[in-house]
Parts: sequence; structure tokens; C-alpha cells
Amino acid sequence: MKYASISSRLSGLGSDKWAVHIAGRRLAAKGENVILLSIGEPDLPPAPSILDVASNQMRAGRTKYSAGEGEPAMLEALSRHYTQRMERPVGTDQFLFLPGTQTALFVAFLSILDPGDEVLLLDPYYATYEAVVTAPGGKPVPVPLDPDRGFHPDIKAIEKAVTPRTRAILLNSPSNPTGAVFTREENLAIGAIAKRHDLWIVSDEVYAMFIHGNHVFHSPFMEKDLEERTIVVSSISKSHALPGFRCGWIAASAEYCKRAVSVTETMLFGSQPFLEDATAHALEHELSGVAVMRDAYLARARVMKEGVARARGVKAHIPEGGMFVMLDVRGTGLSGDDFARRLLNEEKVVTMPGESFGLKGAGHLRVALTVDVDVMAEAARRITAFANRL
Repeated sequence: MKYASISSRLSGLGSDKWAVHIAGRRLAAKGENVILLSIGEPDLPPAPSILDVASNQMRAGRTKYSAGEGEPAMLEALSRHYTQRMERPVGTDQFLFLPGTQTALFVAFLSILDPGDEVLLLDPYYATYEAVVTAPGGKPVPVPLDPDRGFHPDIKAIEKAVTPRTRAILLNSPSNPTGAVFTREENLAIGAIAKRHDLWIVSDEVYAMFIHGNHVFHSPFMEKDLEERTIVVSSISKSHALPGFRCGWIAASAEYCKRAVSVTETMLFGSQPFLEDATAHALEHELSGVAVMRDAYLARARVMKEGVARARGVKAHIPEGGMFVMLDVRGTGLSGDDFARRLLNEEKVVTMPGESFGLKGAGHLRVALTVDVDVMAEAARRITAFANRL
């Protein structure tokens, strides 16, 4: 049988990157004492009030077809949320409600790329970014980030990577996997490149509510002169511990949303109204669970850093934001992939090899901060024991 070329283009860009995670899950299913630190799935419970709204609204009949862009109450909640966060007016016509950030990313690139167009990815980058660019025929172009500079953008390298085929720059701040939070100055410099070369900026801001220490969140969308070329994708999956709800959105210019809605309606034609009501509630209320999760992730990161302090050849970096720690294992002489596989086999700790996130992730592990401090301390003890045996 003949298949579309998309199936070949995406081969190797999916489950292959999760091989260590999948192997770890199999061991756990067999009853092994496995510590799973490979997936960014919040372990803390969501706010009960969000669940109550979803349940009550479902029982009240909010189960019928919905508007393609999103329900009016949802769009109004997004408008108020972004108007406050961006510190400028953002209208209800500047959003598209979608099932999660992954779908939002797919829609974003499907609506701006033609076959052969290039997208600059700041390397390391999230494991699915290559696929969402490649699916519509785009070409991912990695731009290396220096781990010894905290994985912050190299503005000169970004400009140098631009070609006549470049159409977009994909940003992720706070970053998965690195935990870097880009400064306003860095975003403005990237925005200047985008304006000079007439590029889109796709900004993945799913971790925006998890900013640690003295760092400050900034989005290119905050800048009025970048609004027309910026597409923000986000969701409540991480911020409100509801990944299974699949409730996300695009925030962009009204013109972009007007054009892209035909793409979303072809794929989905609306979402579940009762889930949109729950998402609106989440965005409209200051729920304590968000701050609790943020503080828990930082505390766990500190436990990991302290726990591997005596591990030969291993260094931990406290994230500036998000819910991951990057472990630098270059000093052990092993690749991130070899370290992760042996760590799983010998100590039953499951992490993500840095190589799953691009060339500049090599020699690193991504550790998800999704277990309590006692389990995190035990994971650090096992990592130290393994490293010191090498």
C-alpha cells in the first residue's frame, strides 16, 4: 500500500526518544523498585474547584458542540488573563482554544509553513519540536545553546542561522529541558531578528507560571510591536496539574486567529464545553495549588543538587523556571544516553537522556521534579552511587 510522505518524515521523531522511559515503565510494571523521573507529569493533585466545575457543568448539559474558536466565556477568561499578564489589552478575538499545547504547536506550524520552510530551534529543545515542524514539510534547523552559559540564547548564532527559507523561530521559556528563563533583553534581540527577516516567533509558554528565585517571566507577546508575528502556545496541563484534560490554546494577533481557525476547525471543530468552563475557572481564580507546585519543584531541585554534590563527574543546575533539572554528566566520560541506560539497569532510576533533546543536550540528563523530596533524595543517592562506581 502507498502511504503519504508524512509517515516517513516523522519516523524516528516519536517514541524512539522515549526508549529509556518506556524501558523504565516496563520494569516498574514488573514490580521493580523504580524511581521514575523521566516524564513531566505533575504528581500533586489539581485544585478540587476545577474538578467540581468540570463535573457540575458536564451534568448541567455542557456536553454539546462548541464554537470553533472557543466558548465565549473561555475567550473572555483568556482575554482577562492575558490582558493582566501582558500588561496591555488582548482581545477575545486573539485566541483559539485547542486540546493541549502539543496540538497548538501543530496548528501553529501547519498554518505558517510551506514545504521546505525552515524553523530555528534553540538546541536543546523539547522532544516533539522536530516532529511538529517536520509534519507540514518544514525543516528544523538547530541553533546550539552553550550549557556553560546556562543554555541562554546566543543572539549572533541565531542571526547567522537565518536563510532565505527561514520562516520562524521557536522559543520555549521557561525551557524544557534546560530550565532557562529568557530575559526581556534576549527576547527583544530575537524579536529584532524576526523583524529584520520577517519571521514568525512561536513561543511555547506552558511553564510560564513556574518561575524560580529572582527570575522574571517575559514573553515576546508582551511587546506590542511583536504581536503580529508572535504565536503563543500554552495550556493548564502543567500549571494546574491537569495534563489529561487536554486544555490549551493559541494567543496571537486577531488576523492570525482569523486565518488559522479554518485549520483548527478542519481538525477538531470545537472542544468539550464543560472542560472549557473548567479552564476558564482555573484562569479566573488565584488557586493556591499553582504556588504550591512551583515551590515544591524548586525545593526538589535543591535536594537533587545537594544530593549529587559528591557524585564524581556530575553537576546539577538549579532551574530558573519549569519543572526539570539538567544533570551535567560530561565529567563521567559517558554520553547522556549511556549514563541514563546504565543508571536504569544498575540503580533503577529513570531519566531522559539529554540526546533526546538535540545535540547540545549530549552529556546531560533531564530529571523531572515529579516525586516528593524524600524520593528525590533517594534518587540522588542512587545517582551518586552509580557515578562513583565508574
